[in-house]
Amino acid sequence: MGKSKTKNQKKSRATANHVAEEIYGAIPHSFVFNRGQIGKNVGQLIEDMRRVMEPYTAESLKVRKKNVLKDFVAIAGPLGVTHFMIFSKTPTCVNLRLARLPKGPMLNFKVVKYSLVKDVVSSLKKHRMHDQQFTHHPLLILNNFGSDGMHVKLMATMFQNMFPSINVHKVSLNNIKRCVLLNYNPETQEIEFRHYSLKVVPVGMSRGVKKLMQERFPNMAKFEDISELMMKGANLSESEAEQDGEHNITELPQVYSGRGNMASQQSAVRLTEIGPRMSLQLMKIQEGMGDGNVLYHTMISKTEEEIQEILKRKEAQLKQKQARRKKQEQDVAHKNEKREDHKKKSLEGIKKKRAEEEAEEDSEVEDPGNQDDRPAAVESDDEVEYYRQAVGQDPDEDMFPSTKRKHSSERTHGPAKKRKMSPGKSFGKDRDSKSPKRNGPGGHRRDGNTGKGWKKSGDGEKPYGRKMSPGGNFADSPSVPSFEELIFHYRYHKGNELSSYEPLYRTLQAESFRNGVAV
Repeated sequence: MGKSKTKNQKKSRATANHVAEEIYGAIPHSFVFNRGQIGKNVGQLIEDMRRVMEPYTAESLKVRKKNVLKDFVAIAGPLGVTHFMIFSKTPTCVNLRLARLPKGPMLNFKVVKYSLVKDVVSSLKKHRMHDQQFTHHPLLILNNFGSDGMHVKLMATMFQNMFPSINVHKVSLNNIKRCVLLNYNPETQEIEFRHYSLKVVPVGMSRGVKKLMQERFPNMAKFEDISELMMKGANLSESEAEQDGEHNITELPQVYSGRGNMASQQSAVRLTEIGPRMSLQLMKIQEGMGDGNVLYHTMISKTEEEIQEILKRKEAQLKQKQARRKKQEQDVAHKNEKREDHKKKSLEGIKKKRAEEEAEEDSEVEDPGNQDDRPAAVESDDEVEYYRQAVGQDPDEDMFPSTKRKHSSERTHGPAKKRKMSPGKSFGKDRDSKSPKRNGPGGHRRDGNTGKGWKKSGDGEKPYGRKMSPGGNFADSPSVPSFEELIFHYRYHKGNELSSYEPLYRTLQAESFRNGVAV
């Protein structure tokens, strides 16, 4: 089991991480991407430029067709991205835009010509490129950017801020493996972009000693002594040792990686181009992210009056935009107020409606007398009145059970009237006595005491069924009705086409024929 970390170790580790985060956050980072349709070669050029800007760039940045510039600006802030390199292609040329986030400016270049990494490497006899060279940022070298002109100084500042700054007193020479050269030509106003790999070799020794230092032993079959190898370096090709001069020989202040590179010793710095190459021409400089004023333009020059007119026009546009935005905010606030008022009124209406419904329910429960005013009772009263007009006398008490009789206080206290019988009544016998049953629609009487439709009971024989009512069937009547009752029931059910009322109609026909009365 490993030892636990002490408090001092944890504190030093946290301090180192905090310092590393601050240093990493202060270093400029970049996005290299394209806008619009580009060809295969321009796509490869973008990949090569990402290789140049390593390690402080997005190596695998995914770009979709629906992405706009605002999407990249929105994501650049949280990621600490400070610069954009945007490539685009037109039918006539390739363009490059360099933008400083978040407020600009933006430099628009025309790519006059370019060469890819694979083209540069294929043109060299011997190239030198490995992955360790891309673990540290390249060294930036600017040449001929001190000429007059604000646009030239602005370009130099833009290029300097794209790469991390170097402190000459603290820099480690072993971290410098590449360099980017930008050369400005005042006559053509073009910038030459080059990317090189650095190599440092010791000088002041023979080629044979260099072979031994590199652990590459030459053929010494023709030598009589090893001193000949040290002094002459015979049988060595001229290509194995490049000629160095004062232009690339310097004294190393530190120990540099490689055999023979010692501090305070002279060594030669050799450059090997690894690509890509580009020739850039500045077209214009704009404020902001491509939507501000034009600070410089190569093709178009304007007088002071024209510039002032443009500024006035833009100020007017900004004022109109602010006025529209203010009006929109007022409209939105007004709509919100109306919505809130409508919401309050709706809630008040809902509460009022619920209170009324609750009050109605309470009144119905507390006042049972309202049950007398239901439509069923009214219909029953109408039936009684209809029966009274049709027959000419009051119906029996049990004929309309839904109708309530008045209390005894409302009646007359005189003797009860005897029910008058109709002179044409053929069944004027007591209900407890036997009555012959008609046999079919002809109306013939049955002579026997018993027959179909009659049943025996303890009190004697009587018809079966329930009490006949205007809403019931004639076959359900417990007693034989009078002729007037038959007429009433027929008129009451005249519009009914049900087959259950056919016995009523047949009986009525028979009685009307017997009494000589037309129905």
